[in-house]
Amino acid sequence: MSTIINQTFQNLLSDNKTNLDKLIIDQVLFGVNMTAVKLSDGSIGVASTLFQKESRPHKHKRHFGDFSPSKYSNQKVLDLFNSEIESSLTDTLRIAVLNGVSAKQIENAGYKIIDNSDPIDLIDISKIKTITIVGAFRSYIDLLSETGVNLKVLEMDKNMLSEEHQKYFVPANQYPNVIPNSDLVIITGLTLINNTIDGLLKSASKKNKIIVVGPSANIFPEFLFKNGVSIIGATKYTNPDLLFKLIAEGANAYHLFKYCAQKICIINE
Repeated sequence: MSTIINQTFQNLLSDNKTNLDKLIIDQVLFGVNMTAVKLSDGSIGVASTLFQKESRPHKHKRHFGDFSPSKYSNQKVLDLFNSEIESSLTDTLRIAVLNGVSAKQIENAGYKIIDNSDPIDLIDISKIKTITIVGAFRSYIDLLSETGVNLKVLEMDKNMLSEEHQKYFVPANQYPNVIPNSDLVIITGLTLINNTIDGLLKSASKKNKIIVVGPSANIFPEFLFKNGVSIIGATKYTNPDLLFKLIAEGANAYHLFKYCAQKICIINE
């Protein structure tokens, strides 16, 4: 886990209001695009599903224990975070669970929350010269490419960008050179799952305005804010049953926003 995720987890664990030590994972759904989890207190958490090419283990090393298929439900949340099992799916599940635990705490913590808003709507783009997007956010690239800003997109695979947008491509490992020189940095919440968020935020300078956005970005914001994040583009879910159905049928985030979710912004004041 990244330092920020570990700090957030420990902070929530120490808060008696979360009852995190008693929470059970009731239901897990790994969709092709997104993962959803329901906890024993009724909380719902969502994260983008991280699929990585992992070598298939020898049959003597195949895992059939806790946190393997048929054995995710009815597990304690604490056991998930204390488990030494490392895989793309357990990393995804940890963030989905953390998002579920965080949801109620965010509402009661006194943060400034703007409903039905996208972070980019809160920025005066006319005053910004250079923007770096971490991840191939098609909607943001479409929007910002028309503004005349100096746009860069940090990605591992150039082919994740459409042909017309590949001129903005910068290899992801160039982030230490690119991020400090950007006026605005937009980071995908997927970096919370693949454990790259720490390095990205450490590379930032005081001149950067930083947004973290996406279905995975619903964690309790304290430690993102302490590390320089200005706005978190998070999500509220309004119909859990429909949410699970959509994710089971391959939904992307834009499907959720049409049917059972709304965008919110959490502001670092």
